[in-house]
This record gives sequence, structure tokens and C-alpha cells, in this order.
Amino acid sequence: MIFPDVEPYDRGMLEVGDNNSIYWECSGNPKGRPAVFLHGGPGSGSTSSGRRFFDPDVYRIVLLDQRGCGRSRPLVTKSSQLQTNTTSNLVHDLESIRDHLAIDRWRMLGVSWGSTLALAYAQRYPNRVTSIVLGAVTTTSSREVDWITRDVGRIFPREWERFVSHIPASLQGMPIVDAYYSLLFDEDQSICAAAAREWCAWEEAHVSLTSGYRPDRRFEDPEFSLRFARIVTHYWKNAAFLEDEQLLRDAASLSTIPGILLHGRYDVSSPLVTAWRLHKCWAGSELHVLDAGHGGNQLSDAIVAALNQRVASASGASGGRS
Repeated sequence: MIFPDVEPYDRGMLEVGDNNSIYWECSGNPKGRPAVFLHGGPGSGSTSSGRRFFDPDVYRIVLLDQRGCGRSRPLVTKSSQLQTNTTSNLVHDLESIRDHLAIDRWRMLGVSWGSTLALAYAQRYPNRVTSIVLGAVTTTSSREVDWITRDVGRIFPREWERFVSHIPASLQGMPIVDAYYSLLFDEDQSICAAAAREWCAWEEAHVSLTSGYRPDRRFEDPEFSLRFARIVTHYWKNAAFLEDEQLLRDAASLSTIPGILLHGRYDVSSPLVTAWRLHKCWAGSELHVLDAGHGGNQLSDAIVAALNQRVASASGASGGRS
């Protein structure tokens, strides 16, 4: 059900402060309904597949690469560059791009980590959001981080044993994510590279139950893998720089925003309970439970259907300032 790829009609780099420049692009209909896609990871960067969820005749499609990854600059190469890479600053970057593109309000699509960022943005700027579609819902709480780095090992015991056995004895008293963060920024680059390989192998293991699963070929690039692992562990060890369960606690602030939550019953990377709890706290939301894992064709088709549903039910969302 996804749409054919389209090339951007506009793109650029926006300086957002802290010596960071964020890559953005627009595709689809320049006069269409504004919509922004928030990629996962964190730290994976956007790809052309993000455009394909949207009908290019209907939507003005905005994609961006979050701080430190993709085509944004600078790319993360040392820990000091992550000091200003926080959820609050990513929200600031999004708002700067919205203002730069003269968009009054936009529809948000966030998948996996992108759903955490969409929720954080919408809770800070609810008057800038027309509706939200979230797939593979996460809030990046400490509870979820514990699950994805430790408890899900009950489902993948062989892969988890390899994952944790890579941690040297000197770091074994630390939480797993903290230990890996330390390895990923070791002075010895061979230690960094080995930790990145093991981290990304674990990432591939717990998403592998997705129907039609294919390994992410970007992990074949050592530079991408290292950057990705560094940014992920930075956010996970800090529980996304949010207060405990903040996004669930403040979900009532979204009551005027329609939302569709799409989640796979077999998503072991981010169990369904998070989407369920968010739905219970968010009066304007619908929850659709899919026979799917963390991604795959069923989730993609459901996202397209949800975006089309919002087009049919929306009224008069302007592409420019009101």
C-alpha cells in the first residue's frame, strides 16, 4: 500500500544552535497538507522510505535527520558532541524547522523512537499539531530500556548471552546500556568498533520476529553502526532525558489532538503495554493492534491507511501560516 518514491522539490540545512545544522527536505505537493516524519533510532537518520507512507498528491512531506546523524552536521564522533543532543533540543529543532518552512500546523508520523519524539513535541506544542499517527509506540522510559536490554533476553537467550558476554568484568556492575556506552567511547577504536558490532547485532535480534524481516544493510557500514550505537545508548541511559513516565503522565494535554496508535501484538522490542497505557491516558486516541512485530509490511500498510483516514476526516489544514 505504500506510495511510489518521489524526489524532494526542496531541501536544505538549518542552523539550530550549539553548532548544529539540521538537514531537512520537502517532497510531494507544495500546497498539500503539511506532515512530518520522525525517524527511529534514535540516530538512524531518515531514508527515502519515510516519504512513501504519504500520498504525494495530498501531502507536503517533511523529512529531517535528527542531531548528530544522517545528513545533519556535525556527525557524532566524540562524547562531548552529545552534551546538547537531548530530547528537548530535538523538539526545539523540529519547531525551528516548522517555523523556517512557514508551516502553521502539521500532522506528525513517528515510528519507534520517532513516536517518543512526536509525543514530546506535541505535548510542548499542542497548538502546532493537527493529528498524530504513531507506529511501534515507545516512550523510552527506564522501564522500557530495562526490557529491551535485559528482560527480552528471556525470548532470545542465546543472542542475549552473546550481547552481555561482550561486557568486560570491569564494567559488569553497571547497567548494560551504561557499560556499552563506555565501550563505545573507549580511547581504543577497536574496542569501540567491536562494541558497535555487538550492539547492532542485538538490535537485529530483537526485531527479527517481524514478518518479512530483512537485516538492516546500513549496519554493514562500521561508521554508521558506531554512530547509531553511540546515539542510542546516549538516549537510553538517560531515559530520553525525560522524567519517569513523563509522556504518559502528560498525555492528557493531547486530548484535543486526534491520534492513531498502531502496534504489533508480537512486538517484543517494545511490548504492547506501552501503547495500551498511552491510549488509556489519551482521550483523543485510537489503538489498533496488529498481528505484527516491530515493523514490517503490516505496520507500513496500517500507517498508510491511518494517514489516508486522517485525510478523509480532516478539514481545512492549511499548508502555510494561518
